[in-house]
Formats: sequence, C-alpha cells, structure tokens
Amino acid sequence: MSEKIALYCQNTASTIEVEMGRSLLSIAREIPSGSYPYLAATVNNRIKELDYRVYSPVTVRFIDITSFAGIRVLQRTAWFILQKALCDLYPGLTLHIRHSMSSGGFYCETDGHDEFSQEETRAIAARMREIVDADLPIRRCKRLTSEVREQFGRLGFADKIELLETRPRLYSVIYTLGDTAGYFYGALAPSTRYLERFDIEPYYNGFLLLLPQRTAPDTLLRDVRQEKVFDIFREYQSWVRMMGVPTVGAINRRIMERDGGGMIKVAEAFHERKFARIADEILEANLARGTRMVLISGPSSSGKTTSAKRLSIQLGVLGLKPVLISLDDYFVDREKTPLDADGQYDYEALEAIDIALFNDHLQRLMRGESVEIPRYDFITGRRTRRGEALTLDERSILIIEGIHGLNPRLTPSIPDSQKFRIYISCFTSVAMDNISRIATTDNRLLRRLIRDARTRGSDAVATLARWGSVRRGEEKHIFPYQENADVMLNSALFYELSVLRPYAEPLLREVPDTIPEYDEARRMLKFLDNFVPMTPDEIPPTSILREFIGGSSFGE
Repeated sequence: MSEKIALYCQNTASTIEVEMGRSLLSIAREIPSGSYPYLAATVNNRIKELDYRVYSPVTVRFIDITSFAGIRVLQRTAWFILQKALCDLYPGLTLHIRHSMSSGGFYCETDGHDEFSQEETRAIAARMREIVDADLPIRRCKRLTSEVREQFGRLGFADKIELLETRPRLYSVIYTLGDTAGYFYGALAPSTRYLERFDIEPYYNGFLLLLPQRTAPDTLLRDVRQEKVFDIFREYQSWVRMMGVPTVGAINRRIMERDGGGMIKVAEAFHERKFARIADEILEANLARGTRMVLISGPSSSGKTTSAKRLSIQLGVLGLKPVLISLDDYFVDREKTPLDADGQYDYEALEAIDIALFNDHLQRLMRGESVEIPRYDFITGRRTRRGEALTLDERSILIIEGIHGLNPRLTPSIPDSQKFRIYISCFTSVAMDNISRIATTDNRLLRRLIRDARTRGSDAVATLARWGSVRRGEEKHIFPYQENADVMLNSALFYELSVLRPYAEPLLREVPDTIPEYDEARRMLKFLDNFVPMTPDEIPPTSILREFIGGSSFGE
C-alpha cells in the first residue's frame, strides 16, 4: 500500500489524504471546480503546473480563469497553441504577439505576411480547434541551456536564443507542444483541451486572437475598437524595432556592450519630443476654442505626476502659465473611503475623491478667485492644509492629473470645449521574445512597489496585497474612458526594467513564503531574472522613471 500524506485544500477548506507522488491534475479531478476547469494551482503559495507531484504535506489552492494568475495561464497556453497552428499552416513565418486589447484578446502579426483575409483567419482558428480537440500534452522540462539553444536554432527562434545568451544559465526550462518548442516565464495548462473559447479575426496588418476575459469567461468580445490605444502601441513598437531593441535579449546585449547610457539618452529624447508636440496641440486648442483645462488620466504608476510637470515646462516655453492640481490631494479621509468587494479601501473609486469640494474649487478658480488647494498625506490618510493659494489669470492653464481625469462625472460643470484630455499609461512595447509579451501591469507593479516603499511607507507585502483591488478598480473606473482622450502618451522607457531590477529585488525577497503574496513576489523575481541590471547614473532628473526610483528634480 502506498504511503499517504495530508493535503489541505483551500478551495474546500478541508484536509484530504492523498497517495504520495500523486499529480495535482489527478487530485483536481476530485475537487469541485465550479463552472470552470482548474488550470494550475498554488502549492504552499508557489504556483505549480498540474503535472506537479506532491510528496509531503502541503497547502493547495487550485486556480481557474477567474483569477489573475489563472487568466495568465490560459493566455500563455493560447499563445503556444497559436504558435503551433501557424507553424503547421505557414512554415517559416515568425509570429509576434504584439499587445493586449481591452476585449481580453491580443493583436498579432507575422513577418512575411502583411495581411490576413477572413478565409485565412478561419483556417488558423480551425487548426487551433483541431489542436485543442486532440488534447495534446504541453510538456515542461529542464535541459542544458546548450541543448535548448540548439533546438531553438533548428526552429529559427533567434529571439529566444539571444535571450538565453544574455542571461547565461547552465539549465533552462523549455516547453514543447508536439514538434513546437517555446519559452515562457510562467505556468501553462497541462494540455491543449483547456482552451475552450477563442477565435481569430483579421485586424490591420495582422489578426486578433480573441480570448475570454477574467471577468467574463463565457463570452468573446468582438468589434471592440481601441484605435487610439492601438496607434500608440504600433508607434512605439515600430520605434523600438527601428532602434534595434524590440526584445529583452536585444536590450541585454546593448547593456553588456556598455551602451546603456546611449539607450537612456535616446529613450528620454523620444519622450521629450512627445511632450513638446502635445504642448503644441494644447496651445492650438487654447487659441481655437478657449481650452483652459488639461485633464491627465491613466492607471496607477503611469507617471502622471512627472508627465504633468514636464508638460508644464513645454507649455511655459509656449507662453502659457500652467497651474498643477493633483486629484490625489482631494481624497476623502481614509475612514470615509468606499470599500471594494473584499472589504478593502477602494482608492480607485470615483467616490474616494471629494467631488463636491473639487468642483467648488474648480469653479472658483475659473472665476478668478484664489483657492487654497489641500494636500493629502498618504501615511496618515488625512487631508492637510497646504498653506498657499492658487490663482488663474488670462494666460493660465489648469493641469489636473489623476486616475479619473477622463471620467465625465469628474468635471460636469466645465464645458467640453475648455478641456483637453490626455491618457497616459506604461504601454510596454518591448517583448520577452516574439511570443512572450511583457504585460504593462507587470511594468507598473514594479514601479509602484519601488515608489510605495520609498515614499508611502508601504512594504512589498502591502503593495502586492492591494494590487488585485487596484487592477479591478482600473478595469471599472479608468479603462472604459481611455478612448475619450484627445491624445495618448506612452510613459514606458524601453530600458527601464533593467534599471528597476536592483530596486525591486530586495523588496520582493522580503515577502515571506507563508502568505499568499509570496507567489506573486516569486513570479516577479523570476521575471526580473531575465534582465541584465543597469545603473541609473545617466537617467536625467526630469525622467518619468525618477518619480519611482528617486532623484527627481521635480521633488516627491
């Protein structure tokens, strides 16, 4: 008789006895899964694929598509299946997963095939369906890096080879699906059958891979157009390709060749040109329709504060007098903040802002009155007096930055003709490799971890614990309004993850393995391990990145 061990299942809040050496997949079949199949599991707060076998008493939580970790597993699995389908139908074509869409899907392109017809996308979807129905196993194995590099060479995966060569390790993890191989920095489903809903549609020069959303697992959103977001992604991706740094491996190579300073100078110059052009547009709007207010919105850690200050400098060059207000200073006192579904403070809700006081101050400023703007103390959770008043004159232009800037409910008393709307986000356009894109949320999370530890008295545990609520708030309160913007600005700097690594790693390593946040900390540490670290010495004091790592000439 085989020896049995105790397994505590968090899904059922019960302890069961299982045979030593059993796989999570076989155990999952005995655990009620609700409406959606389990895709992976956390074992003692570490995510594991379902082929993982248990040999000692453990605590397990099985995850499905409705969790942030689960949807990532499904997405990576879908990318791998798409890669195999394209290899089968179009041998020699190189697939690029370019960026995500708010619909839950991804925009994809291929080298050597500039446009896909309806017939061609239907054929790709049909081949993917055949692969899914065949329930092909997805295997993960650790092999000598030299062997992995050789296999990627045979398949023509130069992007993956460059990444492996710039992060030298004796062993590397490789995934295989039939005759297709891949590298992913996260778990995949055990087989292809777990991809239940998907489709392929033509879009611009490529196609959309349609997938369910975490919040709507039973449907595929179609005809969701994000023209402005799409344009900003396409512009930046075209630029990083032109600069020769479309992937992490290429950036690592430049750092190893001691060209980090050159990358910083080029990236910062690109940002400066964007701010200058946006300032020109604001001046035109001011002269043409009397625009007196610039509303800057974007999700957490997008660099809104520094962007507002850099834009102010450019507007000053044009003869305008910018006056800055941060919506954060209008937070209600902490105990009055609304709660989210988990009972946590929902700082992303519009109701977390004292709208009545904010609009009273706006109207008084527009009438030419002097107004004392409050200051919010993030450590005490209280508004305090600033001790100085703001006044607008005929050359003044009000710049308001905060996550709700594009929500019409924020400024109902101000005519649209007087508003100029800017949406800022960290649209990370550098990819891990051609298939494994870097989520913009991961980039922003690293920024926030570093900033919160430095300026807001929050350790990594506190920031990670709140991140799920932050993301849910963004999905509800920010992303639906992003296409209302007059212009969009990408605050990402293609070199920044290499700089953020030395700052973030010590914070993430302090997260104990006894709490749920450990899994996310461990995932981010494994992610950062792909980057060659770079010092911040040549980053200018006006850089958006200085808002997070410190050393900004604009102050905290």
